[in-house]
Amino acid sequence: MQLEQMEEVRAELEGFSLLSGSEVDILEDGSLDLPDSILRELDVVILSVHSKFNLSREKQTTRILRALDNPYITFLAHPTGRLLLTRDPYEVDMERVLEGIRARGCFVECNLNPHRLDLDDRYLARAKALGVPVVLNCDGHSVTDFQHHDDGIMQARRAGLEAGDVVNTATITELRNRLRATKR
Repeated sequence: MQLEQMEEVRAELEGFSLLSGSEVDILEDGSLDLPDSILRELDVVILSVHSKFNLSREKQTTRILRALDNPYITFLAHPTGRLLLTRDPYEVDMERVLEGIRARGCFVECNLNPHRLDLDDRYLARAKALGVPVVLNCDGHSVTDFQHHDDGIMQARRAGLEAGDVVNTATITELRNRLRATKR
């Protein structure tokens, strides 16, 4: 199993931190595509909607809120599903979603990929106002994707985010503590 291999690598890499994680799909009914038996073993569990973008605003919102009820969730990624110039955001009550994230002690993503930049600066400012911690994430699917950070960082700055609002500006010890705190 990959988690066992990661433990072996962790033991070999003195002074280097390796976190385990997975991006899980939110199914139409709000359940997840991985079982809790796996999710509980991970350091980071990222929620994402990858299908059924045309649900009504109420159904999409309920779907996401139900997924956030899972006790092993860390953060919600690309929360509106938009792809700039390609796909409009799906209908969702972002205020309710952000309030749900806050109530559950999770984080929300600011996706730095230039094709997404999701959340926009208005919702990032609202997340800050609600006290919802933000994760800046390049949505890297290859090494070249790690270069996509400048536009997203500018978006975070436009929203008024500061280092203390951004989870992944913390030291590794602080980060691990914050990640553990999301598990309920």
